[in-house]
Amino acid sequence: MSESTKLPDYATCGPERAAHFAKRTADGVYDLRPWEIPWRDRAVYLRERGYILRPRYQPGWKPSWINTHRDPHFCEDSIKAMYHNVLDATRSSDGSRISIKIVKTSTQEEQIGLYLSRPEVRHDPQNHCVPILEALPDPLDSFQRLIVMPFLCPFDEPEFLAIGEVVDFVRQTLEGLSFMHSQGVAHRDCAAGNIMMDARPLYPRGHHPVRQLSTPDALWDAQPLARIDHPVEYYFIDFGISSRFRRGETPLVLGTKGRDKEPPELSDDVPYNPFMLDIYILGNVYQKEFLEKYHGLEFLQPLISSMLQEEPSLRPSAEAARLQFMKIRSTLNPSLLRWRLRSRKETAPERVMYDTVAVAKEGIYHLKRLVA
Repeated sequence: MSESTKLPDYATCGPERAAHFAKRTADGVYDLRPWEIPWRDRAVYLRERGYILRPRYQPGWKPSWINTHRDPHFCEDSIKAMYHNVLDATRSSDGSRISIKIVKTSTQEEQIGLYLSRPEVRHDPQNHCVPILEALPDPLDSFQRLIVMPFLCPFDEPEFLAIGEVVDFVRQTLEGLSFMHSQGVAHRDCAAGNIMMDARPLYPRGHHPVRQLSTPDALWDAQPLARIDHPVEYYFIDFGISSRFRRGETPLVLGTKGRDKEPPELSDDVPYNPFMLDIYILGNVYQKEFLEKYHGLEFLQPLISSMLQEEPSLRPSAEAARLQFMKIRSTLNPSLLRWRLRSRKETAPERVMYDTVAVAKEGIYHLKRLVA
């Protein structure tokens, strides 16, 4: 069978386009970027320790589309890393996908991550801190370490579709924050960008680690399942500015670092309580990522309002916020949880159309349950 019949039509091109891509390749358009080169230089070291980087990062890599009629866009090894300090890899012992992150030895990120990953708490169902599977020296820089973690995706990719999906997100993140605080750790940057998920239940056939809506080979569109029927686990990541306090130690810090600049207490001069800061930041996630984007989540308003109080001492603890939420959760009608999220940007015609589709999907869901 010829190459062109093995691939979807859009992944191949005629002689003229092939010549165009050949020139772009010769001109270095697809070469490793500067931030990718150090990963290539670590490839052999990581392989010896059981972690295999994608073909693009192997020594001597040559683009797979050279001397073919393939469009590089649909070749997995044309896809560049998004970040200089994090790269995906495959664990050779079991074929699982993991992430490897570069951390500075001058920060507490590795130490706090390992503390929250210690055997006696790693499998606690309320522990939603990304576990560190292994920590390695960086062969290229003695002031850096390589921490190995499960591969995770942004928590909102793919987007939320049902009210119950948001409810589960709030439950898990409050559980996680309560657990973290019970261990004496304040995250200090638990904003949206530092909450991720294990998306494997949504992609039973896998997806590309960078181009998430493509299959692992980058040839086809990946079709994610709905998380209302295929629940995922959410995790807090990045403990780079986190603080750990021993029992009896006064929890006060200084600093304005972090993604969320809105907490009123942030200061380089006046000490503040980082645990109450976490409450505000997570409340702001709920406010901006859900309440301001979707209709039908007004039941979260009392919780969010309590978490976003200007005076830190008036905010609930993480455990109190979790209990407040669970009380709210107990009042919700189960049928509400499966109802679709309605964007505040939706037009009236769009609402009618999407509501009709949602009703049809629910009908099919309940019919399948009756037949099963």
